[in-house]
This record gives sequence, C-alpha cells and structure tokens, in this order.
Amino acid sequence: MILVINLNASVDKRYRMKELTKGEVMRAAEVDNTPGGKGLHVANVATILGEDCIATGYLGGKSGEFIGEKLKDYGIKQDFVKVAGETRSCLAIITDDGAQTEILEPGPVVTAEEQEAFLLKYRELLSKASVVVASGSMPQGLPKDFYAALIEIAKAEHKPFLLDTSGEALVQGIAAKPYFVKPNTDEIHAIKGTDINSDEDVVREVQLFMADGIKLPVVSLGARGSIAGYNNHVYKVTVPKIQCKNPVGSGDSFVAGIAVGIERGMAIEDILSLGAACGTANAMEDESGFVRKEIVDDLFGKIKIEQLV
Repeated sequence: MILVINLNASVDKRYRMKELTKGEVMRAAEVDNTPGGKGLHVANVATILGEDCIATGYLGGKSGEFIGEKLKDYGIKQDFVKVAGETRSCLAIITDDGAQTEILEPGPVVTAEEQEAFLLKYRELLSKASVVVASGSMPQGLPKDFYAALIEIAKAEHKPFLLDTSGEALVQGIAAKPYFVKPNTDEIHAIKGTDINSDEDVVREVQLFMADGIKLPVVSLGARGSIAGYNNHVYKVTVPKIQCKNPVGSGDSFVAGIAVGIERGMAIEDILSLGAACGTANAMEDESGFVRKEIVDDLFGKIKIEQLV
C-alpha cells in the first residue's frame, strides 16, 4: 500500500475571468471548486493507476468536509486527522490573456495535541504501508523538521520515504536522508547557493545527493524531462513533445508514478519511465493532478532513458 501524506490540503477555487483589475469589482465567468494539495494529486493518480493507496493529513471545518466528500467521489481512500481550524482555500484567477494569479492561504494552526494525534495515526498507517509519499507545504504550528521526523520513523521501519516539498521543510527533510527528493534547479540554488547552467551541473548535484545518502534524487528539467540518480548511476529522462494544456500537477503526477513503480518492484528505468509518463499525461489534461491510464500506458513506451554515468 502507498501511504500519501498531505498535511496542508486545500479547496482549490479556480476563477476564469476576462481580466483582473486592482481596486475594481470583478465578476468571474466560471468557477471550479476541487480538492487541492500536492499529496491529493499524488493519491488521485496512484488510485487511477489501480494501486492500493490511502491519503492522510489534516482536515478541518466545512472545507475539510467538502474535501472528504469529494475524495469519496474520486474513489480515493482516506484517513485524516480532524483539526479545530478550517482547512485552507487556494485561489487561481485565470484571465483571457493566459495569465494565472494565485492566492494561497497559509492553512490552519495545528495544536500540539493535533500534532501528536497525527503521529499516532501515521505510525498506525505506516505499519500497513510499503511506500510513503509526503507532498506539499505544512500548516501553521508544525515545526520545520516535522517531515524530517516522519522520515526517521519510516526509515526505522525500512519503508522508502518520498519527499516533495520546498523551503526550510525541504532543507530539514534532505538532512534526514529520505529515499527520494525532487528539487528543481531554483530550489537547489536556494539551498546550496549553487548556480546550475548545464546538464553537467545537474549531474554533479545528483551525484552529491546520492553521496549524502539519498537513494533516488531527481532534478526536473521542465519540458526537457529530468535527470535522476540511482545506485551511483545517473540517468537522463527525455519525454516526447506534446500539446500542453495544463502543466500544474505534473510534478505531483511524476511522484505518483515513481511511487507506483517502487510499489510494483519495477526496474529503475521503468520506474523513471512511469513517473515521466504520468507527469506528461497530466500536462495533456485540463484538470490538475489527473491522468488517463490509457494515455500513461501509451506514453510509457515513448520515454527515453539514457544512462549518463
């Protein structure tokens, strides 16, 4: 079973408008409300691929109830810890010129008691899981090393932990040496102060991650694919050209494919191909964190994996 942690879920509100003008009363032509959060995208894609998967984290208030009901509709198994605070909303305002303006709420304040309740839930679910994925930001009240603590618990149980976050939570998480990380070049620069101007620079950073004890580091190259490391080897992952509709959620879909590949015991080349196929398939859809299994299956054979080192 794949255990997916989404600590800071959201109701994603997407407004489509002709234009956005500061200080004016604006009316939206279309409004969509969907469950959001990087981990929920991961859980959705893994579920679509037919894998046994359960999502956990924090939900609170009417927004939390909305997310819980929607996840039932999607067929995603869930076991969340309830919090007194209200689950956040995240707004995306899309105007006719193609620009997207996002307003992201910070999320509820988690109490010490709610933190302990989640740790108990996590240990319970971890005993049944074979792969753990933690994606996204953390709500207020949790320490910056909270993901690092979850990683240490999983490592003690010999369960691979896949981490996809940012900022100080990523820095602390990397120090705990998870099985998988997926920083982009900007995040590497922010963490290390290192300029990355070429694929050779990316290869160097991937090798350094492996030397530090991270089994499967991946650095995204956007539409050009990614560079990944595994067992002291480095691989270039190249994806086919597609007509991109919506790249939001492609990174989460990539992580879902990696988790499913690990769960299925696939060879590293196939794990990377499945991740890339899922990420690419998501970009071909209007909905974020969504793929069609038949599209993933078709793309799987079109991903090019080249061993660089």
